[in-house]
Amino acid sequence: MKLFPDDARIGLGGAPLAGMTAVVSEAEAVSAVEAAWDEGWRYFDNAPHYGLGLAEERLGRALAGKPRSEYVLSSKVGRIIYSTDTEAPDDEGGFAVVTKRRRRWDFSRDGVLQSIEDSLRRIGTDRLDVVFVHDPDDHYSEAVATAFPTLIELREQGVIGAIGAGMNQTAMLTRFVTEIDLDVIMLAGRYTLLDPDGLDDVVPACVANDVQIVAVGIFNSGLLSRPRPAPGATFNYSPAPPALIAKANQLADVCESHGVTLPAVALKFPLAHPAVAGIAVGCRNAEEVHTNAALSRIDIPSAVWTDLKSTGLLREDAPTP
Repeated sequence: MKLFPDDARIGLGGAPLAGMTAVVSEAEAVSAVEAAWDEGWRYFDNAPHYGLGLAEERLGRALAGKPRSEYVLSSKVGRIIYSTDTEAPDDEGGFAVVTKRRRRWDFSRDGVLQSIEDSLRRIGTDRLDVVFVHDPDDHYSEAVATAFPTLIELREQGVIGAIGAGMNQTAMLTRFVTEIDLDVIMLAGRYTLLDPDGLDDVVPACVANDVQIVAVGIFNSGLLSRPRPAPGATFNYSPAPPALIAKANQLADVCESHGVTLPAVALKFPLAHPAVAGIAVGCRNAEEVHTNAALSRIDIPSAVWTDLKSTGLLREDAPTP
């Protein structure tokens, strides 16, 4: 299954649409989706986890009226969203929402089927093109015993087009790629300009097993998103260690010496690997979409990659454009 058109290997990540770490209005979220469409992005990723279903609802409202055959839509299973009688902030998920909804882990067959049904209802669509098993770090046995077999069955029935797993680690993803008949993985933060160590295990496993990669978290939750690390910059959604801030500044030095910025180079890096089908970038408004789209159109001088490798800032075995 082809996830991205050849001329736009970039898609929209849905987490910020629901206010990941900061409040995002309905108008901002809808404008982000509209801007992504206008930029030619045709891959949209989401999950029940994002804002306890809010991101899926907002994406659905924004895509309403768009030809369903012209875009690829993915969501995830592993968390069931349910309602309670009392409103509370989403402290567990880190989304800036106050809601009566809660989440619980569920990788059972019934849980997978319910999760997909709920996602279809929230988004207002008749199908998901890709379904990922989401963050099964502490649920390996359940994922292997029930979640993946259920998705494989649905794929064989033609209910969904492709199946995969989405995680922030490589070790378990590598096991899934080698043990299960997956089509694609969503690799978060482990194949980036700052942390390309997916090359040690999961990326070659994907090559060997003909599994596509959607690279996400390419800015490592913020550390690579600006020309220079901002005060309070985060890495993997936690305060960035001083050593990584220093390395990000060294990367920026090389980029600036060739007239380009750190975010532009960070965005282009994962796309050079043949196993990477494309990237998904989380954006909370139209301005962020247009900024990232502009970055994707910048040509990176080949000397940037040469200098990054010669200075030891980038692994020699990392493919570059």
